[in-house]
Amino acid sequence: MPKQGKRYRADIDGWDRDVPVTLEEAIGRIKSFKKAKFDQSVEICIHLGIDAKQADQLIRGAVALPHGVGKTKRVIAFCREDLVGAAKEAGAVEAGGEELVKRVEEGWMEFDVAIASPDMMRVVSRLGKVLGPKGLMPSPKGGTVTPKVAEAVREYAAGKLEFRNDAGGNVHAIIGKHSFDANKLIDNANAFIDTINRMKPSAAKGQYVKKITLSCTMSPGVQIKV
Repeated sequence: MPKQGKRYRADIDGWDRDVPVTLEEAIGRIKSFKKAKFDQSVEICIHLGIDAKQADQLIRGAVALPHGVGKTKRVIAFCREDLVGAAKEAGAVEAGGEELVKRVEEGWMEFDVAIASPDMMRVVSRLGKVLGPKGLMPSPKGGTVTPKVAEAVREYAAGKLEFRNDAGGNVHAIIGKHSFDANKLIDNANAFIDTINRMKPSAAKGQYVKKITLSCTMSPGVQIKV
């Protein structure tokens, strides 16, 4: 078992980690944790009662949280020439068609999110083996294949989140920074939880949301009442 540091031991002192608390109490506890040398991300993990092996029970999507997540993203846009200007004005670090696809094929990967207009997917599909393993392939479900290219670029550059469940049925996301006001973290957490609740697959049986945990990058987890 890895040795716990002084900060971690101080953060768990005086409370029972196995007892769930309200969201407000959980955020208060997160805010009480000792500050690190950097502004830690506040992360949420929701354990779902889904069968991750069944395609009709997979959870995948994107959400723009009300107060952002404290981090901007480098976005590129695969689009027609007449949309390039608007995409760059919206915040895209690069935008274009065949030439941009070729550039990525040759190994350029200086971006965090790739947006594509539907008519460009016939060309972008060549990048499946390059972008797929990195989770960067544009997808209609993730909101990254859209005719509203500039709007999508603006949202993702501001920190719009893409999420998907893992093999264990967990959905992870960053909901802000430790320096955020408590009310902003509460709003962001509620927005994310509400989004996941609305996506409950009809095929999922029994309890849908089984467990919710909040934590910082270097902190213990705090369970929230479901």
